[in-house]
Amino acid sequence: MSNKGDSYNEEIQYPMKEYELLKDVSSTQNADTTVVNMESSTPPPKDHLVWSIFNMIYMNLCCLGCIALIFSVKSRDSKVLGDMEEARHYSRVSKILNITTVFLYILSAVMIAVFFKKIFSLLLFLLQL
Repeated sequence: MSNKGDSYNEEIQYPMKEYELLKDVSSTQNADTTVVNMESSTPPPKDHLVWSIFNMIYMNLCCLGCIALIFSVKSRDSKVLGDMEEARHYSRVSKILNITTVFLYILSAVMIAVFFKKIFSLLLFLLQL
């Protein structure tokens, strides 16, 4: 069995190829230029997927959270396919639905709190009689 340490110390000789020197293009002739048009570096649209999932689980008032989730998934799919305009549209709709869901949830919570306060004060009034 050969010693592996010895095989690492051996130098491998590769055949050298002859290369010719490159000419200085800038001094002898005008170099052709190539212009590459790059797309604008706008960030991709947000899909609001986590917000939509949260709204669907905890605040699914009038099924708006579920609809927002559908538009969030559509936005993510469009972004993956490269259609940024469609992804922005679906993202905007999802954002509006999520904001509406949160607003309606807070409004209904306040209305329920006011309703129970009125009921509680009415019960206290009736118990005092």
